[in-house]
Amino acid sequence: MGDPHRVGIVGLGHISGAYLGTLANHPGVTITAVADLDPSRSAAVAAALPTARALPVEDLLAGEVQTVLNLTVPAAHASVALGAIGHSLHVYGEKPLAASLEEASVIVSAASAAGLTVGCAPDTVLGTGIQTARAFVDGGGIGRPVAASAVMVTPGHERWHPNPDFYYLPGGGPLLDMGPYYLSALVHLLGPIRSVTGASSRPRDQRVIGTGPRAGSPVPVEVDTHVTGILEHDGGALSTITTSFDAVRTTAAPIEVHGETGTLAVPDPNRFDGDVRLFELGASEWRVLPPSAGYAEAARGIGLLDQIAYGQTTDGQTIGGRTASGAPRASGDLALHILDAMTALLRSSAEGRRIDLTTTVERPPLVPLTPRSEWSGG
Repeated sequence: MGDPHRVGIVGLGHISGAYLGTLANHPGVTITAVADLDPSRSAAVAAALPTARALPVEDLLAGEVQTVLNLTVPAAHASVALGAIGHSLHVYGEKPLAASLEEASVIVSAASAAGLTVGCAPDTVLGTGIQTARAFVDGGGIGRPVAASAVMVTPGHERWHPNPDFYYLPGGGPLLDMGPYYLSALVHLLGPIRSVTGASSRPRDQRVIGTGPRAGSPVPVEVDTHVTGILEHDGGALSTITTSFDAVRTTAAPIEVHGETGTLAVPDPNRFDGDVRLFELGASEWRVLPPSAGYAEAARGIGLLDQIAYGQTTDGQTIGGRTASGAPRASGDLALHILDAMTALLRSSAEGRRIDLTTTVERPPLVPLTPRSEWSGG
């Protein structure tokens, strides 16, 4: 395996715990530094990691890390990513890649010019749920795919998150926050998106925090909180997507893919696993497909491990005994395409017209069925 890959984490909020659960004890990774706007938080995390130091962001970027794991709020994604690239560091970040398409394009271009790798969440699509569904579609299991639907509704993250402000600021909202899970899955399943038509609304101009020390405090809403749209894929399939912070619940499958000979009910793309169910033409009931592809029992951070494996192919090293082919599956190019689709949906809603995307992307390679023992290093 060689020396562990040195990772520095910037941003130690709610999601960082999930990443640390995957990476902290991985034999292929060493977390050497952590940084946060709250020094006490970075000090507490560093105290729990024997290899890590709590540092200011600039010191972390100028130190000995190889990849920056960017877990800041969306408004800071671009500045941290570009700072890392400016120090010749690879970057893997939380979604969206940046708060605007322009910033995201600069990140991808700067990394390419510097010969660096950019990756971006979500990596949930690399688990057995989405990958099993994709393998079945690719194998012709539902015939020619003609349509898909994706639905995400929730009353809003302020009900459970103690500091939900950023969800309602530019770079947030249900589409930019949750849409990447669904749109990334749709691209894996059906290929890149060529055009979109959208509609959106903002029923309330403020929310009220429901938990934590700020419970009862108002949060201003600066983005649309119900977004729906039609996606035209390069292969000819049409998808519909609904993301909402204004509804309560739905009985719809998170994603359904319809083909000429069958329909797949695809599990929640916010999770790594879940049953893939098939209803074939002429059948009388749904049946569950066994897992056939994807990282088994995966968790947040598998996308970073996949990226590191890709970056190490030149010297023959791998993470967990398996080397990714082509490009990192949770790539900056894919994240840029997803952000292009999301911002185009919002523009379409505002302007009342169909919009062609300015980007495209190759579908990431399918993940072979990979036991946990392989990707986790034991």
